[in-house]
Amino acid sequence: MIKAYVFPGQGAQFVGMGKDLFDHSSKAKDLFHKANKILDFKITDLMFDGTDEDLRQTKVTQPAIFLHSVILASVLEDFQPNMVAGHSLGEFSALVANKVLTFEDGLRLVAKRANAMQKACELQPGTMAAVIGMEDSVVESICASIHDTVVVPANYNSPGQIVISGTVEGVAKATEKLQEAGAKRVLPLKVGGAFHSPLMEPARVELAEAINTTKFNLGICPVYQNVTGQSVTDPEIIKKNLVAQLTSPVCWTQTMQNMIANGVNSITEVGPGTVLQGLFKKVDRNLEMSSASIAQPAE
Repeated sequence: MIKAYVFPGQGAQFVGMGKDLFDHSSKAKDLFHKANKILDFKITDLMFDGTDEDLRQTKVTQPAIFLHSVILASVLEDFQPNMVAGHSLGEFSALVANKVLTFEDGLRLVAKRANAMQKACELQPGTMAAVIGMEDSVVESICASIHDTVVVPANYNSPGQIVISGTVEGVAKATEKLQEAGAKRVLPLKVGGAFHSPLMEPARVELAEAINTTKFNLGICPVYQNVTGQSVTDPEIIKKNLVAQLTSPVCWTQTMQNMIANGVNSITEVGPGTVLQGLFKKVDRNLEMSSASIAQPAE
């Protein structure tokens, strides 16, 4: 059995996330307390008892999802991955679970990333939209045809599902052209900015400095990175790809296809939600899929 563990990104959050871990595992409780100290605010209060609005703040959302994922991975009795990957933010969770980054360094980088992205969103407002039922090449061509503003493919989520990202004007123009070209649906997303687009350049510069001064270790297995969809083990290449991730598209379709080509037959989603399992089903329905559960915690 070749096992992959995959880690979700922004949008999977829910009020109460992580509370079961906190209540049933002393190791998890210690890590949550450590996180409160590192972040210098009680993220546990917002995760366990906050509001949807609290959790939608980027500076809360990203560390909250990261914590839920990495703490869950840390208490799984049978966590023995042959490969890992994470969608956008989830790549940081994957790198901590994979021992490339320590828990503390991973959380600091995620907090830095969230704050840098929030600032970039305020500096240059933007938006995103999901394009359903259209070939990747057509979406790429339409985005490339819009020259007076920014709009790019941002997430290759599965065959027939791409998210575009850019200025409000750019996404509106692309939406119109995509609908004319026969897209089944173009759905505006409730996001604070144009993630994975050139509008995130100020955040990329800020995060690059933090990543380049952080120690990256050799992991316990390959990580499939968003920027290329390819498996990587070299810590220096992992760093470089992680810096590029903020302004580059998430190649999740390619990641799934490469994992499958390399023999994976078991997918476990670690963290809130089941979005990634749904995406894998669109590529190969024969894979064994599950959500990580504290039914088998380490203690």
